[in-house]
Amino acid sequence: MTDYLIINPQIVKERYYLVPRFIIRSAFWSLLLLPGLLFLTFGCAAPKLVPVKEELLVSEDEKMIWRESLKGQDTFNASGVILKNTMLTDYLGRIVRNLQPADLPAKLSFKVFVLKDTHLNAIAFPNGTIYVHTGLLARMDNEAQFAALIAHEMAHCSQRHALRAFRNIKDKNAFMASVQHTLAGLPMVQEVAQFLGSAGSMVAVAGYTRALEAEADIVGLDYVVMADYDPYEGLRLFEHLQKEIEYEQIKEPYVFGTHPTVSARMNTIKALLETKYKGKHGGIKNTEIFLSKLNPVILENARLDLRIGRFAMAQKGVEKYLRAVKGDARAYYLMGEILRQRGQENDAQMAVFYYNKAISIDPSYSEPHKAIGLIHFKEGQKALAKRFFESCLLLAPDAPDKAYIQGYIQQCVNDGEG
Repeated sequence: MTDYLIINPQIVKERYYLVPRFIIRSAFWSLLLLPGLLFLTFGCAAPKLVPVKEELLVSEDEKMIWRESLKGQDTFNASGVILKNTMLTDYLGRIVRNLQPADLPAKLSFKVFVLKDTHLNAIAFPNGTIYVHTGLLARMDNEAQFAALIAHEMAHCSQRHALRAFRNIKDKNAFMASVQHTLAGLPMVQEVAQFLGSAGSMVAVAGYTRALEAEADIVGLDYVVMADYDPYEGLRLFEHLQKEIEYEQIKEPYVFGTHPTVSARMNTIKALLETKYKGKHGGIKNTEIFLSKLNPVILENARLDLRIGRFAMAQKGVEKYLRAVKGDARAYYLMGEILRQRGQENDAQMAVFYYNKAISIDPSYSEPHKAIGLIHFKEGQKALAKRFFESCLLLAPDAPDKAYIQGYIQQCVNDGEG
């Protein structure tokens, strides 16, 4: 099966516009990111590499793009997918302010929010609001890597790539109709396409042109160096991305679009590091403070990985968290859950070890008791299972799944183990 869906080539004058199937596989809310992406591929002529000089929000087309962006942001804000952590948001905001160039237009104000999603992704709305997925943050090693990512997204905004790309479409109405028609026929996208309308749906197309992506890399790296961060950490970020590609077995993740490819983007960065920024090693990394601030994200993302059955990634996340945070009962419980749900040979035994570790740290924590009960129940040790189920309810008499646990206790009694 191909990794792309071709959008109605007849309507768009034989040019092929691609929507990654990666998007369709994402949860429904992920599709609502589309208004802010505006990552368009179109035409043969690349937009000029100089910024649009006119004042912000003077032209009607830019006003329209910003209106669509605000709709997408309103959807995010009401969706419950934004990670609520004021200390983390403030910390990431300080990094953004350090990167912000002095000559930025007054109307462009950068803000960063974290979305609860396991994929390596980041989305920049044209008005400067940037969303970063927990999946990407959880796999970063230091502040310089985050700075490299955000600087690239900031460059898309400061260089007004959405507007420049939009203006390069020769037949806007036909293009939007083509995208709308295609999205309306796809599973899970029909409702989203109707919600967004033509202007919003058109932004589902795959990626910025090679020229605009290259400019974002160049300008973004300038921001990184001017803020005294180590520019070589930007290359490490792409290494994380390549690992994700291998794990997911996909040709390209949606994070950096399909134009250009990840390997081409890496070559651009390498060329800059070997020429313009040669010898710039030794800049700011801030590894310790970054990981200390990101620890809640690392654990949250491991939970999300477990929820979608990505056991290896979830286990790596918990292990990374436990290297930094000792004595967290909930982290040991989560490790037990990963092993129990994976269900490979010896996993149940190791899961019980981690559950008991969690109980030894926090004897009042009820969840590990229930989990051990489930393992004993599955193994046919009903008397042991009943004991742990009862201790769970003793510790949490008002547990949301109380009826579920009582059902297991009753089954143990019915089987003569009570």
